[in-house]
Amino acid sequence: MGGCHSYTSTTDAKSAPPPTGQANFSDISGHKLKNNNSKVAPSLEEKPYLLSDYVSEHVGHMDMRTLSALPKGLDRAEWIASNTVAFFKNISLLCGALSEYCTSKTCPTINGPGNMVYSWMDDHGRKVKCSAPLYTDYALSYIQELLTDEAVFPTRAGSPFPNGYIFMVQKVFLFLFRTLAHLYWAHFRDVVRLDMHPHLNTLMIHLVTFSREFGLLEPAEMAPLDDLISALMEFNGV
Repeated sequence: MGGCHSYTSTTDAKSAPPPTGQANFSDISGHKLKNNNSKVAPSLEEKPYLLSDYVSEHVGHMDMRTLSALPKGLDRAEWIASNTVAFFKNISLLCGALSEYCTSKTCPTINGPGNMVYSWMDDHGRKVKCSAPLYTDYALSYIQELLTDEAVFPTRAGSPFPNGYIFMVQKVFLFLFRTLAHLYWAHFRDVVRLDMHPHLNTLMIHLVTFSREFGLLEPAEMAPLDDLISALMEFNGV
């Protein structure tokens, strides 16, 4: 991703090198303050993110398939772990930059494309409808717990990854994808206003490409954004 910046993770999975090419989102908070209200978002249709002027913009010129592919000689589980950490941190930063727009008042439920409503599953397996910021907080807190759990994401050399590791990573990617889907559906005008749509597009392209490479997202889950995904891949030569 943009500028080929490396990403420093909170849990350097077994000290594996961080994935190269991850976009550097460390300046998002400052970017938010600098650009807030500097532009007036245009009045657009229901899916403004499909307009070519927006969907064609991304950060840098990286080959996402090459960026996502397992480097020769690196353990598959370690590669997936280090990328999972990077995606989590980048998406967390993006959510933080947009937090003033995504509130319990503006988003009493968390909606995705077509106004589909995502529900949180409580400890008893029951679906719970909640506001978008609360859902996001639940999701990111859950992911943070997993990433800092040595039994799931070991950081010591020689420590094995647990059985069911990929299933847990799939759950992480499900939450990350839904978080981005909500930003596209409910807050794209805010994203454009802050000039952060190239960052959002780049994250989505990379997340989807990486997920396809390692089977981390079900096609049915991505289906509501198939039109956007197809457009992003076409415009960016993926």
